[in-house]
Amino acid sequence: MRLLLLIALGLVAVQGQDDQWWQTAVFYQIYPRSFMDSNGDGIGDLQGIISRLDHLKDAGVTAAWLSPIYKSPQVDSGYDISDYRAIQDEYGTMEDFDALIAKANELGIKIIMDMVPNHSSDQHEWFYLSENRTEGYEDYYVWKDGPEGSIQEPPNNWLSVFKYSAWKYSSIREQWYLHQFAVEQPDLNFENPKVVQEILDVLKFWLDKGVYGFRVDAVPHIGESQGFEDEPKSGYPGVAEYEHDYLLHWYTHSMPKSYDVIYQMRAFLDEYNSVRPGQDERIMMTEAYANITATMWWYGDEERDGAHFTFNFQFIPLNQDSTAGDIVDKVNEWLDNMPDGKTANWVVGNHDNHRLASRVHPLNVDGYNMLVHMLPGVAVTFQGEEIAMPNGKVTWEQGHDPSACNGRPEDFDRVSRDFERTPFHWDDTKNAGFSTADETWLPVSEKYHENNLAKQKTEENSHFKIYQSLTAFRKESTTLRQGNLKLTNQHNVLLLTRNLNKDHVVFLFNLGDDSVTVDLNDHFDDIENLNVIISSNYENDRKLASVNNIQLPGHAALIGTSTSQ
Repeated sequence: MRLLLLIALGLVAVQGQDDQWWQTAVFYQIYPRSFMDSNGDGIGDLQGIISRLDHLKDAGVTAAWLSPIYKSPQVDSGYDISDYRAIQDEYGTMEDFDALIAKANELGIKIIMDMVPNHSSDQHEWFYLSENRTEGYEDYYVWKDGPEGSIQEPPNNWLSVFKYSAWKYSSIREQWYLHQFAVEQPDLNFENPKVVQEILDVLKFWLDKGVYGFRVDAVPHIGESQGFEDEPKSGYPGVAEYEHDYLLHWYTHSMPKSYDVIYQMRAFLDEYNSVRPGQDERIMMTEAYANITATMWWYGDEERDGAHFTFNFQFIPLNQDSTAGDIVDKVNEWLDNMPDGKTANWVVGNHDNHRLASRVHPLNVDGYNMLVHMLPGVAVTFQGEEIAMPNGKVTWEQGHDPSACNGRPEDFDRVSRDFERTPFHWDDTKNAGFSTADETWLPVSEKYHENNLAKQKTEENSHFKIYQSLTAFRKESTTLRQGNLKLTNQHNVLLLTRNLNKDHVVFLFNLGDDSVTVDLNDHFDDIENLNVIISSNYENDRKLASVNNIQLPGHAALIGTSTSQ
């Protein structure tokens, strides 16, 4: 009878875990170009990050993931790497990186590097050698002849993520090379074991420098069908024939080779950890936009482990119209499909998607930040989410994103990723305290006058103060780290508990406009009292006298603790 009741209420029960440092960590994504500029050139850099690491400490961050800082022509903001073992001049020097590691270690913050294995820059030495058929490098990239040797018609109909054909003809080699992203980003050939070893050697280089792991970019694109078949049309309405979504990517997305490479990388990390007993585990997290089944395979298969966790993008589509029921469905889908023994993670934004504060109702941002920290597993924060920073304003002329700039100006607002990449709002001085330059690489949003960290540090119940409370509570609460999860909704109110023995942590989040009365006894057992410890715009006393008559205003969110007798 009890099991049937749980199902009827839409409840799920999941045990938390915190055996390893990363399993309940708060990961913070730094987009270096937009975080802090130390030298006045309008571009963020490593010394800028060092100067602001105290903010991450104050915010309660466990580990900081850096978007690419490698040597690069910057065609795609550093995701086009010309040297995997060097720092881009705009960001600083290797000495600056060493100083960053030292300062982060001093503050107890672990540094995570972005790794981009699918492609390099066309200015990488490997590409020059391969294009010229240098012995040993002939097959470092994916080279194919055109039909009957054509130099006008590509080998097949594959399309780039950044629009138009995924093939570029080289007059030097007299063959076509594959580029699933920008023309300047040729795909490495992971059918060649030498290429796999090159990437493993790069991992070791940075691990030896002191990083604690890697976020691996665009993993579904690593391998492709060796039959090089044409891909079928998607039939999606309103999609131009040169756009990536014009085709179904049966032969270029989530291929077996892609998983194999990630499993090899995990085996390498496990070996690296095994010879360093007593040290904190070095880890890998993967980025994959795919259906739920294909996404879960990045965790591993029956024989091999994969990523320590693969990014959970279930919340990315949520918007102003999303309901509490939508959240329950998203959480359930992830947990129901996640392999046994693996660790969940929760993401509400990143450098490729509009910011949370610009997608959802402005008054619901605190509730979403609470949600990410209340759920079992890893919490991920994109820089600025801790202050509810919204999208910036960028015009076609100011844009840098190749996925948008390669298309039509009239499509820029719809597809550009520049809006979520504008500089961080530190204070209300020039350029939001990001830079002393007269012009920054992307314009600083005028919204910084009202939305900035310095202002929120002085306010009693600001977004940042709430965020600090969340991270501090995660660290101190064993129940929140290890407790069972139960989740349901009452119309547009999300109700969530984490319980361990007789201790409970309760989260209530009203996504709607109207005030709602909540009786916790209608949804959960053994909650006899509630001490509210964190709240957004909740007006009542911190200690609630009755759990069966909680008045929850529209867009209010709260976290409370309870101990049953």
